[in-house]
Amino acid sequence: MGLIQKLLKGGTEEQRDFKDRLKQAQADDRVATMVEERKKSANQRELERYIKEQQEERIKETLNKIHKQNNSELWKSKNSILAKGKSILKEERPILQEKNIFRNNPNMFSKKHAIKNNTDMGFFK
Repeated sequence: MGLIQKLLKGGTEEQRDFKDRLKQAQADDRVATMVEERKKSANQRELERYIKEQQEERIKETLNKIHKQNNSELWKSKNSILAKGKSILKEERPILQEKNIFRNNPNMFSKKHAIKNNTDMGFFK
């Protein structure tokens, strides 16, 4: 039992040590970034911000194109359910072969008496 506790304790110590090193590295990175930003002029920071915004817009446009292409491939694929010629409404699926209970009786609750109209129950006096 001591071996298991030692293994568990050692694993958690390693995890804590890793987290501490990660936090320290992030803090060092933040400090280095702040120092670099303070060395730059206001115009240079603004220019870099615009460049980053343009890059993000290009990335979003590229992703939208990829998503549209994947969507069109899904619709045009020969193996897809959505492919031309394959109807999802065919009676190949068991749910579509069952009897439609609403077909001949569109308002199946109209023949039932409402509880609020039934005064025989005693508590609606």
